[in-house]
Amino acid sequence: MQDHLVQQLKNDPNYHQLVKSRSRFGWLLTAAMMVVYYGYIVLIAFDKEFLAAKTGAGVMTWGMPIGLFVIVFTVLVTGIYVRRANNKYDALTQAIHAKVQP
Repeated sequence: MQDHLVQQLKNDPNYHQLVKSRSRFGWLLTAAMMVVYYGYIVLIAFDKEFLAAKTGAGVMTWGMPIGLFVIVFTVLVTGIYVRRANNKYDALTQAIHAKVQP
């Protein structure tokens, strides 16, 4: 990449907004995912009795819906990020691309 293009990119306020916003949101979603995932792992490690307890008269235990929640939460977090990327980050990227031309 040419040096003057790199300088234009680094001086663009949209670029700084994109980097800051995307990093902050990415770390927020990462923290949420880690809390949910590692929370489930901690339950498995330290409270097996709770996860093995039946939810009713049937055979389903609490571990099954909680494990399903972890999977669904992962899909939701991915969908939230994709939606935000398509709505906000792509617009900022296009604005940056329009200003920084070779």
